[in-house]
Amino acid sequence: MTRATPIVPVVRYLLLDRVTYVLLPWTWAVFTFLIDVVILELTPAGDTAHRWVGGLGAVFAVMFAVGVQSAARALPLALSLGISRRGYYLGATALAGGLAVCFGLVVAVGQSVERATGGWGIDMAYFRVPYFLDGPWYQSWLTAAVAFALLFVHGMWFGLIHRRAGLLGTTVFGAAQLCVLALAAVVATWAHDWHRIGRFLATLTAAGLTAALATALVVLVTGSYATIRRLTV
Repeated sequence: MTRATPIVPVVRYLLLDRVTYVLLPWTWAVFTFLIDVVILELTPAGDTAHRWVGGLGAVFAVMFAVGVQSAARALPLALSLGISRRGYYLGATALAGGLAVCFGLVVAVGQSVERATGGWGIDMAYFRVPYFLDGPWYQSWLTAAVAFALLFVHGMWFGLIHRRAGLLGTTVFGAAQLCVLALAAVVATWAHDWHRIGRFLATLTAAGLTAALATALVVLVTGSYATIRRLTV
């Protein structure tokens, strides 16, 4: 009889560290929220209807870091307990998906409260991000969930590269991605296409953005899965 893939045990194993996977992202959210409130209270309101702040970005950054540690710290013990690489990867990505759905819902609910309270009484837009998270609640939920999952998996891929190739390999991996972005910028400059790119981004709908993030997520899942299959710990 074929042995079932231990997705649920892996999720339970990872959630033994609830501080990292559940509490840490939203501790940062509360902290940055309070910092943004203080900053807005100390600065003039101006003439804008919404006072955009960037504190929510900390939660996305923390999700990347959590993804890194899911491979760099939690993976070796899991493998020593007899969990296969495939089983661990499926469990970790399942956890990433579950967390992303829950965190995306928090963002959507936060937006609703934010709109109902007039931006927490000070016109603050913490959960609403221009061109990214500023549409209907269900669209914001989906976009935020995909973005959270993407950053978790991207971080996990970095952690897997570090387990496989060390600091040097991780540095090369990160530098290669920066080189791709730099090359794209050079090509856009050489072709005088920045105005077209700007027009495209300005007209990009929330659904289009979510689709682009989902495509990037598929690429990251493919690459990180190929990496863990060749990993030796």
